[in-house]
Amino acid sequence: MRCLVSGVAGFIGSSIAERLLKEGHSVVGLDCFLPYYAKDIKERNLKSLEGFSSFSFVESNLLECDLNVLCEGMEWIFHEAAQAGVRASWGAEFVTYTSNNILATQRLLEAVRGSSSLKKIIYASSSSVYGNAESYPTKETTLPRPISPYGVSKLAAEHLMRLYASEFGVPTASLRYFTVFGPRQRPDMAFNRFISAALKGNEIVVYGDGEQMRDFTFIDDVVDANLLAAERGQPGSVMNIGGGTNATVLEVLDIISSLIGPLKIKKIERQAGDAKRTSADTRLARQEIGFTPKVGLEE
Repeated sequence: MRCLVSGVAGFIGSSIAERLLKEGHSVVGLDCFLPYYAKDIKERNLKSLEGFSSFSFVESNLLECDLNVLCEGMEWIFHEAAQAGVRASWGAEFVTYTSNNILATQRLLEAVRGSSSLKKIIYASSSSVYGNAESYPTKETTLPRPISPYGVSKLAAEHLMRLYASEFGVPTASLRYFTVFGPRQRPDMAFNRFISAALKGNEIVVYGDGEQMRDFTFIDDVVDANLLAAERGQPGSVMNIGGGTNATVLEVLDIISSLIGPLKIKKIERQAGDAKRTSADTRLARQEIGFTPKVGLEE
């Protein structure tokens, strides 16, 4: 397949691209190196892809590049590019989220609206669309009530995916990722922050009481879900992608402590937009695309 991966230098985008290349697909990767974290980290992610002759890289922004040309002939598109971060999405920065998460997605959908080659476009949504959900594990039929501007932007783009599927027949799928972890994880994400601080003997900052519970999903399972969704499933579908391992922040720190040794923990005020709990009901993904998570948290 001819594939386009937006956000290809990121944690999830580079992992998807690497799997596609190893399976013999050709990949065009797009990234503009948003300054949310250090560019050299993203450049290291790209190094894993540059040895494949079937990989090409375009350094550009979805808001500016000629997407009609870029998307021509593409069969699978994995839309991983986004402005990340719940805590940074408040205040004046929200315009960055509306531009990079909503408008960029709309431009991409417009570019593929009349495509004769496109078989599936996969959108990286988020468990943040649920906010503090009404029930757990949370089903896709649960009313989304995001509690952060970031979650609002991800839900808006998800609605665009559904609209273009229903109105124009664009073969979309939206995957709601639940707390992804693993190699290449962003430096601002919990595991990276915790382990880096622990290895240096620094204080580990915990927001709130540390009893926030998350459904942790290993990166390889997220990659599996993307490829399964590309091959199967109904256009316009929305599916939870979770690992099935639920743990609190303090329980995660206990696991790290068992491997590294005693930790210095500093609790500070809860951050706005931080959900108390996430837990994915993944039965729909299992039925629609055959998704089953394989890697648990302690593995």
